[in-house]
Amino acid sequence: MQQFQSSIPKRTIPVIVILAVIVVIIVAVGSLFFQSVPAGHVSVATLFGKIRTEAYEEGLHFPVNPFYRFHEYDVRQKTIMEKVGVPSQDQLTTNIEVSIQYRLKREMAPQMLGDTGLAEQVIEVHLVPKVRSVLREQGKSVEKAEAFFLEQTQRMIQDNMLGSLVEYCAPKGIEIDAVLLREITLPPFITKAIESKKEREQEAEKQKAELERYKTEQEQKIAQAEAEKRAAESEAEKLRVLADAQAYEIEKINEAVANSPAYIQLQAIKALKEISKDPAAKIYFLSGDSPMPLPLMHIGEDVRGQ
Repeated sequence: MQQFQSSIPKRTIPVIVILAVIVVIIVAVGSLFFQSVPAGHVSVATLFGKIRTEAYEEGLHFPVNPFYRFHEYDVRQKTIMEKVGVPSQDQLTTNIEVSIQYRLKREMAPQMLGDTGLAEQVIEVHLVPKVRSVLREQGKSVEKAEAFFLEQTQRMIQDNMLGSLVEYCAPKGIEIDAVLLREITLPPFITKAIESKKEREQEAEKQKAELERYKTEQEQKIAQAEAEKRAAESEAEKLRVLADAQAYEIEKINEAVANSPAYIQLQAIKALKEISKDPAAKIYFLSGDSPMPLPLMHIGEDVRGQ
């Protein structure tokens, strides 16, 4: 350090100090003549309490009056949430949590500053109380507290709140984008009653399903029994037809026998021929006058053994 100072002529040191002081002064004074506004913001200038009618948009502004005092407004979309006790016509209070999406109107920032104040004050003074008031007002059209769970009731509340807030907040410099119901909490005894009702409905649905299953099983059994009955009737019809055919065949044979004695003789000869082949066979004599066959004794036996 001593070597560096010794290398600079002593007469130049005051010049360097003077230049540094001049630069500091220029920067300090220059900062009084420009204003930088962040993205998504506008800035409102006041001069000794008087509000400038046009806001400064985002970006760098130069030159500006060094005596201006600036107030920034965030004009990006924001959300507030409020939880309000809402009485219905049955005098029961339901807690409803609602979220409001909004943004401040940049062109109305000077008016908001003059009428209400900074951005936080605008929301606190105008938006929050109106949200609570409008939400409570919607409960007057709901007959019973449990109706808050109905989709049509929720849609009605959202639409009515959106219309009321847009109409009220627009002249105040607040643009309402959406109203959303977040959570609905009924009185505890109603919640318990609803849960009990759901349990009963679930049990009824279970019994109904069991009844339908039983009904289906019985219908299947009936259908199976009818199919078996039809099959049995079909088999019986086949047997009847077969029996009729056999009876018809026997009838025709009997008619043929009765009308042809030669046929009987021929069949008898064939039978005797077959019997003669078996030594143990007995031969019977058929007589039309005898009620039963007459055995021919000793035919086929060896008489020589006697």
